Amino acid sequence: MDNDRIVRLARGWLGTPYAHQASLKGVGCDCLGLLRGVWREAYGTEPEAPPPYAPDWAEAGADDLLRAAGERHLIAVDPAEIGPGAVLLFRWRPHLPAKHAAIAVSPSRMIHAQEGAVVSEVALSPWWRRRLAHVFRFPERDA
Repeated sequence: MDNDRIVRLARGWLGTPYAHQASLKGVGCDCLGLLRGVWREAYGTEPEAPPPYAPDWAEAGADDLLRAAGERHLIAVDPAEIGPGAVLLFRWRPHLPAKHAAIAVSPSRMIHAQEGAVVSEVALSPWWRRRLAHVFRFPERDA
């Protein structure tokens, strides 16, 4: 997949309000909804529908569901090689599963949806880097 295209698609979601479990550009999305929406724009149909999830889903179980989905549908890359279009997964604490997702714009910036805010492009600051758990890239177009 053209990584610059992924960044352009993600930037099209800037300003979309946060809405838990939503995935509608300009209407509302959460961090997973942002990834789902960019996937639909890039490939068409989503590879699988996520099950319903509560806001505290990652604290409620030990399964690393975001990582597992990334392994099913994306291509793992070395975290030291973050580049445009990379999918970033974050965990809040070392013993917890990944709970937050973003799309890298560059090695130092990302686009994400965060509760209480609109989809934004922000710095991939040291605070975020300490919580980075997994890095993936989108597969080639025929996925």
